Amino acid sequence: MVVTHQPVMVDEVMRFLISNPEGTYVDGTAGTGGHSLRIAESLAPAGRLICLDVDQASLEIARDRLSPCAEKVTLFKESYVDIDRVLEELGVERISGMLLDLGISSYQLESSGRGFSFRKDEPLDMRMDQHAGISAGELINGNSIERLEGILWEYGQERWAKRIARAIAEERKNNPIRSSLQLARIVERAIPGRYHPRNIHPATRVFQAIRIAINRELQNLADFLNKAPSVLARDGRLVVISYHSLEDRLVKRAMLQWEGKKMQPRKLPVIHQSCEPVMRTVTKGALKPSQAEIDRNPRSRSAIMRVAERV
Repeated sequence: MVVTHQPVMVDEVMRFLISNPEGTYVDGTAGTGGHSLRIAESLAPAGRLICLDVDQASLEIARDRLSPCAEKVTLFKESYVDIDRVLEELGVERISGMLLDLGISSYQLESSGRGFSFRKDEPLDMRMDQHAGISAGELINGNSIERLEGILWEYGQERWAKRIARAIAEERKNNPIRSSLQLARIVERAIPGRYHPRNIHPATRVFQAIRIAINRELQNLADFLNKAPSVLARDGRLVVISYHSLEDRLVKRAMLQWEGKKMQPRKLPVIHQSCEPVMRTVTKGALKPSQAEIDRNPRSRSAIMRVAERV
């Protein structure tokens, strides 16, 4: 059975994203179309929705899901980081709003068969776009202990990064690490039992770090944030939902810089400093899901939403 993604904070997205029902909007991480469907349904006949995603299988599900609104919707197998090129191809100068729902979908975890889940025995792929870049298996089996340790610490903030990297290197001496379950068991053994986290699987941070690394998630986000103000029309809004502190830090820092505030350098991809305000923050701080939503959809618990508007 194919598991479709349950979209997060849909009511909040609709409240902050849609200002002009006849405008042009972009869902930069369309996935299986959960948010996209709600956006498309809210648009007037003259409105337009452009859906982007690099996961072809997810896009095909979204295409079927969005078929009742097909006259308003255009789907592209493209990354949100290339939004400027997509808009130029379509002859669209500026858009009324854009949504990014970062992270991984329920479909990818449960139904894609690409090794995103540490609870399944699947090939170690983890690529959002299976036609680009190296797989998780290639990264795990082909990098030095030092490089693996760096990835686990930098992208997963994994305190046991050194022990885990050494355990991976020891295992692959005899047998290449080919499956998600194999990797998860290596991580479980590498972390002393008394230090296993209570509320999450011991391999959670490791799988997150590897996925971020091979899909260049932080660099893609930084590259996009550098061009986001230039694609938005006046009063156009950018809504970003992130699930990881490093992602949220990038988004928060960009929004402060768009307001003209000076920021100290950090060990994160570079966001260019604006000379004068180009965007304003719409919400006071970050928004988080209600407890009722978390109860319905536990995967929403780590979601953080920020909203900015073009000035």
